[in-house]
Amino acid sequence: MKKLFAFLAVIGMLSTGANAVYAQEEENVAGEATEQVAEQTAPSEEPAAVVEEEMAEAPKGIHKQIKAKFIEGGAMFMSFVLLALIFGLAICIERIIYLNLASTNTKKLLQNIENALNDGGVEAAKEVCRNTRGPVASIFYQGLDRFDEGIEVVEKSVISYGSVQMGLLEKGLTWISLFISLAPMLGFMGTVIGMIDAFDSIQAMGTISATAVAGGIKVALITTVSGLIVAIILQVFYNYIVSKIDGIVNTMEDASISLLDILVKYNMKK
Repeated sequence: MKKLFAFLAVIGMLSTGANAVYAQEEENVAGEATEQVAEQTAPSEEPAAVVEEEMAEAPKGIHKQIKAKFIEGGAMFMSFVLLALIFGLAICIERIIYLNLASTNTKKLLQNIENALNDGGVEAAKEVCRNTRGPVASIFYQGLDRFDEGIEVVEKSVISYGSVQMGLLEKGLTWISLFISLAPMLGFMGTVIGMIDAFDSIQAMGTISATAVAGGIKVALITTVSGLIVAIILQVFYNYIVSKIDGIVNTMEDASISLLDILVKYNMKK
């Protein structure tokens, strides 16, 4: 029993000493943590204005900047400018896809038509045109369809149907031109209304405040900048589409002359 009591007493002393050491360590750690927190929460040497300025100057994402400028410019007029951009781009993309699909390898088409005329006659050549996509093939089909009426009738048919195809190629260009003109006008209107609001604020204050005037002018000019950006983007697409149409029209005219030459040769062989 004495040995048991002595063993328990030794264990108790050891555990008490361990607890004391652990408590001392916790106090030391707590003291160090308190000092670190105090150092972190201590007033910075830099003034608060400098910190706020650095936070204001922190870079933002491009989408956040655009969103902020959109809100500053006024939701009403900026929404109209945005709609002009969306509708204008939609028409431009549709025209570009249509014109790319309308492009045809005319040299290959003319060679196939000539081979078909020599092998199977006019009906075989018309079948080649039916199986080929694009306005050039459609014009060739209209000319071949009137081959029996004479070369002069074929020529008039090609010219007339070429005008029809040209109108289809130029479809939608007037709407693109409208949006190119409308976007800056909407921007200028927003600027004028913003300037009127700025002068109303000056009149209400009774004194001229540089801050109020500068802020109003800045907000008013955002709509003008947005309208000009939209017009520039749509103008680039418009010029590309016009140049694409001019290329297709030139190809149509050159290919039509070549078709008439092929039909004259075929008619002479008959």
